[in-house]
Formats: sequence, C-alpha cells, structure tokens
Amino acid sequence: MPGSTILVAASVACVAAAAILDAAGRNPAPILDYIKDTWSVLTRSNENLARSAADPKYHPSPDGRWPVYVPEQEDLNRLRESLRGVMRAGFDKIELRALPRGVSQVADQGLLYLPHPYVVPGGRFNEMYGWDSYFIEMGLLRDGKFALAKDMVDNFLYEIRNYGKILNANRTYYLTRSQPPFLTQAILGIYRHSSDRQWLAQSVSAIEQYYRYWTQEPHLTPETGLSRYYDSGEGPAPEVVASEVDQQGRTDYDLVREYFRSHHITDYNAAQYYDAAADRLTPLFYKGDRSMRESGFDPSNRFGPFSADIIHYNPVCLNSLLYIMETESAQILELLGQRQDAEKWRERARVRAGRINHLMWDSAHGMYFDFNFADKRVRNYPFLTTFYPLWAGIASPQQAAQVVRNLPVFERAGGLQASNRQTGDQWDAPFGWAPLEWIAVQGLKRYGYQTEADRISQEFLSMVLREYEKYGSLSEKYDVVRARSDLSPEILFGYRTNEAGFGWTNAVFTALFDALPASSQRLLVSGRSSRRMGLPGTK
Repeated sequence: MPGSTILVAASVACVAAAAILDAAGRNPAPILDYIKDTWSVLTRSNENLARSAADPKYHPSPDGRWPVYVPEQEDLNRLRESLRGVMRAGFDKIELRALPRGVSQVADQGLLYLPHPYVVPGGRFNEMYGWDSYFIEMGLLRDGKFALAKDMVDNFLYEIRNYGKILNANRTYYLTRSQPPFLTQAILGIYRHSSDRQWLAQSVSAIEQYYRYWTQEPHLTPETGLSRYYDSGEGPAPEVVASEVDQQGRTDYDLVREYFRSHHITDYNAAQYYDAAADRLTPLFYKGDRSMRESGFDPSNRFGPFSADIIHYNPVCLNSLLYIMETESAQILELLGQRQDAEKWRERARVRAGRINHLMWDSAHGMYFDFNFADKRVRNYPFLTTFYPLWAGIASPQQAAQVVRNLPVFERAGGLQASNRQTGDQWDAPFGWAPLEWIAVQGLKRYGYQTEADRISQEFLSMVLREYEKYGSLSEKYDVVRARSDLSPEILFGYRTNEAGFGWTNAVFTALFDALPASSQRLLVSGRSSRRMGLPGTK
C-alpha cells in the first residue's frame, strides 16, 4: 500500500479518536455522546470534496490529483463552476471528469459524484456504502439528524437514476456491483418522519428500476425464480490488488493461490476456480470473488473457500431482503392510493416466501441455508443469515422455534458469531458484526422471543461498551468469543484491520440500547454512571 494511502487512512482514524477524548486526553466521552458527535466527523459533502475524493484504499493519479467522475446526465462545465464556488478549499486537489459509458474505459480509479452530503463508515472506508448506509440512516434518525439521513436516501435514488443501481460504494471500481438491497426500508424510514407523499411518489420509479436489477438475469436464476449475487465485472477487483497486501507484499489473491496449492477442497470443484498446472486463478474465480463482495460478506467460507462458488447459489439473505422489498413496495403503493399495483407486489412476495421455505428450509437441522441451484441442494453451513426469514416474517412459528433452538451454535460471550466455522475469514467465527446482531435480535422479537433478544443485546452492548472505554472508539467488527475488538492477527484473508468509526456499529448500539427495557438498561449501566453513558438529563 502506498505511503500516502496509509497516511490518509491513519488520519481518518485519528480524527475519529480525537473527537471523543476529554480535554486531558485521558477518558473517552460518554458513549452515546461519542456516537452522536461522530456523525459529523464521518460526514462528507461537496464543500470538502477533496477530502471525500481521497481514497485510503488507492492512490491519486500521476499528477497528484484525485479524479472525480460525473455521470453523463450532468452538465460537466456547469457542475465544475458550481463546485468551484461551493468547495471551501482543495479544488486544485481534484479533477472532474466525465464518466465513460464503459467501465473498462475508466483510465484512473476515482470517486463518483453524489449531489448530497453523506456519512462514511470510517477508517479505510471513505465513501458512501450500500448496506452500511441503511444502518447509518437508522442512527442519524435516532440522533435527530433528519436532513442528513434524507440526503443519504436521495443519494441512493441518484445512484439508481445515474449509475444504474445502488452501488457497493461511490468509487469507479464499484460500478459493476451493488450491495444487499435495503432501499425500501431506507425510503420508509424517511417517510415516517416527513409524511412527504410527493417525495415518496417520486421514489417509485427508482424502486422499480432497482428491483429489476435484482430480479432479471444474470441476478435471476430462472430454474428457481430466485435471485443471486452477481458482479458484472471481469478479472481481479482493483481495490483488492491496490490495498489488500500483507507485510510480505503478497496480495489477497496471492494468498488464495497458496491456499489452493496446499489444500484439498471438497466444497466444490476447485478446478473451476484454480488452474493447478498454470498456478493461476481462473476468470470464474474472479467472477465469484467480485460477486462475494456484492453480498457484503467479504469474505467467508459460506459458499466454500473464499465463497468462490457464490454464483451458483440463491442466498437466503438476498431473497429475504427482496421479499421485504416486495412487501414494502406494496405498502408504499398503498400509501399512494395505488391498491391494484400494490397487490401485484404482494403476490410477488407470497411467491418468493413460498420458494424460500420450499428450497432453503432444512427441517433436519432446523435452519435456513443457501440453495445451490446447480446441484439442487442446500449447503449445510450454519450462518447468522438463518435469522433473515424470521426478521422478514417468512418463517412459520414452528420454523422460528427450531431456529431459536440453534442459538447455542452462534451465541458467545459478546453476542452472536457470524458462523460456527473458524476459517481465518472475517465473516466467520469468532467474529460478530453489528448488522447481523440487529437483524437476529429483530427476528427473535418478531416471533415473541423477547428474553433471548434482550440477552443477546446485553451481551453485544456490554462488549462494545467495555472496548469503547478501553480504546475510545467503536469498531467495525468484534471477536465475540473473547469479547474484544483487538483481532487483526486472527484474520488470514482479505484486509486484516479493524476499522474505527464506525457507522453501523454506532447505529446498532443506540438501536439495541433504546429497545432494551429500563431494567436491562440499568443492568448494562451498572458499575458506570449514567453520565458516563451519556444518558439524557445527566450532563
């Protein structure tokens, strides 16, 4: 990784940490205050576009400026003059360029223009991400930052209209893929605060366009009528080659080749993904690798080593999210008085729910698994996505009860681990992630398992709070077995850092805390003053 890239990443982390230390530099601020204050630290806008354009995962163009690409629908000259007037400083640090129609024609990787302010996750993630932003929106709304939350959803709609979909994030190397779809949830979150029917009506065409992205080939698999993750790009992911490098200078792809050389793989036909004679990864491996990144779970062994086989699966998470999108699109159309169209969406949801329960439910193990449509079987790989159908309301009470009986597979001292397999991947054991904790807790509550939901919330919140008081920041992910955030040596593949900030952990912490009964909140706070937590009325 170039030295300038390391400095940018370090400066972002240091700014976040400095924001929460007291005047003497000793103790972190109360955690709820830290979370509320950090939203401004993590906010990017066109006023500070040069800061947004800097990419901790990459490097500037040879002349030292960071490219910023503008979609062809925009007037480049008009926008250049507008930004020159808006930017407080650093206009000479960026270079505005028209975005070519073909991704392969992008000469230098750069930022994709968005019209509104947004919140970045933190650390090496200095752009607006897809599913991160839904959880960040939750936190912004909770902390009274409605305008910024709405700006982020308006950026989602802008991406769909100008870049064809909600992007993995607004960088050129993400133009070939999206991320898990939370669009209608994000839209309804704003509508519940604004009751703006005109704005809601204007979102419908974007919802329909984004839904088609997920429900037409190549994302649609006609043999099942369900969807899969599928990146349209080819070859190595540029951001991996640029930034996922170990101390010996080996890229993540070098480590993957070493793994294929030294391991006998039975999860799938490894010859599809690794050419042993030439000692190289195949084009299909890179297709799978990119598609795994569209899933957001990058990486795990959920679809075999490095999830290389993901393109042959209908994932339970994606199809549960599409079920939610269908039911919520019906709600939106009902709010707009379009009842006949709403019923079409409800029928789509009913059909999808039936297919999920038919193909993905494994009664022998009491879990939902991903369906391999090529081999016509589920993959027995316990993963927290088994809670998605509970969260979505797809499961029957009997199915939910069986899933809940499997809580010991996942539950550890610091909450729920992503899977029960320790693979060296960050989305497997022993790691836990805020969005999956929240989804599982919401699924438990939906089926009446309040005691279990509160217990898991307390486990996760207690761990996050202890680590915050130790280090002065919230982290991207945690080792929930040891209940700690210091975990880089345990990660063998992908990037090995644990980023500070951190958008979705901030949001989920407040959401889980707010949802606890008062008695559980007191238990969590025991041994700490209410002032140290940043509770209302204690300053």
